[in-house]
Amino acid sequence: MKILINDEAMIFPAPLRLSELLEHLARHQPGTALAVNQCIIPRDRWCSYLLQEGDELVIFQAIAGG
Repeated sequence: MKILINDEAMIFPAPLRLSELLEHLARHQPGTALAVNQCIIPRDRWCSYLLQEGDELVIFQAIAGG
């Protein structure tokens, strides 16, 4: 399955859940947020959200500062 992650095309086996993708990318740390096809997906849905062919993800890290 081909998906776009932060403007980079990547190929993964299907089925693939968001939580599995983040573990594979080593991006499952506190402060991580993401959007699939320009919709923010709440953290409590990551374990059940199945990615689809052609999905576009934006993964970002929240940074606190002052």
